[in-house]
Amino acid sequence: MAEQTASASADIPAPGPARSAPEPGSAPAPAPEPKSDSAVVRDALGVGIAVGLSGFAFGVTSAGAGLTVLQTCALSLLVFTGASQFALVGALAAGGNPLTAAAGAFFLGVRNAFYGLRLSQLLRLPGPVRPLAAQWVIDETTAVALAQPTRRSARIGFTVTGVTLYVLWNLTTLGGALGAEALGDTDAWGLDAAGPAVFLALLAPMLRTATERAVAGIAVVLGLGFLPVLPAGVPVLVAALAAPAVLWLEGRGLGARRKGTDR
Repeated sequence: MAEQTASASADIPAPGPARSAPEPGSAPAPAPEPKSDSAVVRDALGVGIAVGLSGFAFGVTSAGAGLTVLQTCALSLLVFTGASQFALVGALAAGGNPLTAAAGAFFLGVRNAFYGLRLSQLLRLPGPVRPLAAQWVIDETTAVALAQPTRRSARIGFTVTGVTLYVLWNLTTLGGALGAEALGDTDAWGLDAAGPAVFLALLAPMLRTATERAVAGIAVVLGLGFLPVLPAGVPVLVAALAAPAVLWLEGRGLGARRKGTDR
């Protein structure tokens, strides 16, 4: 995939949000500043290594939840989305129904499909490599790719982050699963909080609008509020209702304002 980034079309600036035409007499919008390949690789390696090390926490948590080393490693190799993996083993460890635990993990992983829609426009990868690249469409690779000013740097950032994180995450998952017995009581270490903490650290800077912050806030309230009364894994599904609820309220408010201006 790295060879694909050297194509001539990769120097095209990454498509950003739609912008309105400049007003007459105003200065044109400045072009994005170029970024050296080495700087992109450095940033991508930093993210990949920092997050990849938390695979150790998943391996320990999964083994503590009763999964075998083979099952734990298979989750990291095939699922490869940290928040969903932690949600699944966390629900199983709490005694939740396996189907409910899997449903909660699935809905957490659905966000990657929306990442893929955005990245497909940004990266414009050749057809043969897209199925392979789809395995790396996660929070971290998306964040690194979207932060780049050009398509070339976005491809490099996505590729380096994906390779580094995938390899390191799976190696540390294996190490954590094998070393779980040496740590004793895994709950005492609080390692199950590592994955969600990384996810929140990546998510927080992306909550830029009032709507996004409202969805996040209501989701937290719903998830924590129903945690003591619903089976493990179900509060995650309830928290997902925050997004349609906020959008519905926002749509009603917009409609009311339009009616007011029409009078």
